[in-house]
Amino acid sequence: MRLDNEKESSYVEDRRDRGISGGGFGGFISGAGNIGRLIMLWPIIKPLLRTKFGWIIIAIGALLYFGNPLGFFSGDVKSGGAKASDEQKVFISKVLKTTEDVWERLLPKYGIRYKKPYLVLFRGQTTSGCGFASAQTGPFYCPADQKIYLDLSFFDELEREFGAKGDFAKAYVLAHEVGHHIQNLMGILDKIHYLQEQALRRGNKTQANHLQIPVELQADCLAGVWSHYVKKYLEPGDIEEAMNAAAQIGDDMIQKRSQGYVVPDSFTHGTSKQRVYWFLRGYKSGDIRSCDTFKEL
Repeated sequence: MRLDNEKESSYVEDRRDRGISGGGFGGFISGAGNIGRLIMLWPIIKPLLRTKFGWIIIAIGALLYFGNPLGFFSGDVKSGGAKASDEQKVFISKVLKTTEDVWERLLPKYGIRYKKPYLVLFRGQTTSGCGFASAQTGPFYCPADQKIYLDLSFFDELEREFGAKGDFAKAYVLAHEVGHHIQNLMGILDKIHYLQEQALRRGNKTQANHLQIPVELQADCLAGVWSHYVKKYLEPGDIEEAMNAAAQIGDDMIQKRSQGYVVPDSFTHGTSKQRVYWFLRGYKSGDIRSCDTFKEL
């Protein structure tokens, strides 16, 4: 992806100098730690955010789940790879700027006013409007503060552990999270939150998981729509890089890699085939109306 002469977004909040080394990307790799988990927990988290006591409860929960949410007391600050990390920061900031340009121009045609999301870069752990954020969760979008959270070391793991190489694979990951922001602006995430809450109250975790699948596939499709409008920046092989990344993080592929078999009832993001299909559908159409995953699944 050729972005050498392009501007960086001014909507990047760099917290890496406050960062603490974290413990890998188990949540993202297992398919349970990113936006899907946050969405299922959101009906519980949202009312807690309104009071100081609620924030205390969230902090305790984060401590139990992530380990040490205030891990900077350990003093284990990452220092290696600073140059590579800075290059990634510049690149991903430029990618964010292209998403702003595309969606600011495109969404008003559908009666939607685009509000730019902030991208928060962190190292290890940080705080978010959805509670504590950890490298373990992988990249995610928080509806509460309308920010995207990303530890740049995720891209190293994406390439090393999943074989998802190339700069456009990174761009796809960010565009997917921006897709969740668009869903939030459209009111889709609130509707899914409600339906998942009802399913969980009935004790139907499988249904709650499956409600998340069209959310994730629609975000893939929206990433494809964005790709359609940035063709002038693309190089040969870029779309294939995104397709490979989408395939490598399908639920079935992740489960085969991690445990040797698949459990469809636990899927939250869709299969590799589904993720590639919906990304390409958005890319080929350039029309968000082609991304109605809720109707077609």
